[in-house]
Amino acid sequence: MRIARIRTAAGTTTYAVVEGASVQPVEGDLFGSLKKAGKPLALAEVKLLAPLEPSSVLGLGLNYRGHVKDEKTTVPKEPILFLKHTQSVIGPEEAIVLPAMAPTDVDYEAELAVVIGRTARNVARSDALRYVFGCTCANDVSARDVQIRNGQWALGKSFDTFCPLGPWIETGLDASRLRLQGRLNGKVLQDASTADLIFDVGYLVSFLSQCMTLLPGTVLLTGTPAGCARAFDPPAFLRPGDVFEVDIEGIGVLRNPVTAA
Repeated sequence: MRIARIRTAAGTTTYAVVEGASVQPVEGDLFGSLKKAGKPLALAEVKLLAPLEPSSVLGLGLNYRGHVKDEKTTVPKEPILFLKHTQSVIGPEEAIVLPAMAPTDVDYEAELAVVIGRTARNVARSDALRYVFGCTCANDVSARDVQIRNGQWALGKSFDTFCPLGPWIETGLDASRLRLQGRLNGKVLQDASTADLIFDVGYLVSFLSQCMTLLPGTVLLTGTPAGCARAFDPPAFLRPGDVFEVDIEGIGVLRNPVTAA
């Protein structure tokens, strides 16, 4: 099932099931039972919002071997966790705003995002995928100069607008072997498969649940592959007027323009 969060022409915000070129508004608990609420609407006539308001956003660093190589570092022995402020979340077609504090070295990171649907604590690896509600596309936007200068990652990754999510949540998706692309102004800069993850989705859910309780609505950003801005000469940092797209097989395309503060 493909579940979106929409704003109608009347200004109502609701969840909806996407069915081809139409959306069926629904009501109820996103992670429980949903029922139809009103008549179907044309997809073109509604605004797609971030597909949920996360209870938390947990990011994983250096989780593709290609990205490890780009960064000229070593493969981590366990997942590298950072936090991203939930206020950084935006939806499809919303602008990534280059902040006044860090206007020049802002990087893109195309990623598979996993949405937790059940409270998870001390989950066995063999049961971990039962706690996954669905998947969506994410862009873990990062101010590299702030990230490096600060010595930890949360600040450089938590500016407002630095966590685009969307266009919807795809449930029942096997996330073990999905093609993922990151495109800057139509040019493919990142191209990989989730089969190349160092720590796969099930491992991440199990590992993190040993450390903290994962609540429904938790979003896990699973890492980005090779091809971030610093891999190029000159670096392909985001600039006003750019458009960045995250395209993941089985989900769709998350598209966001870039503007100055």
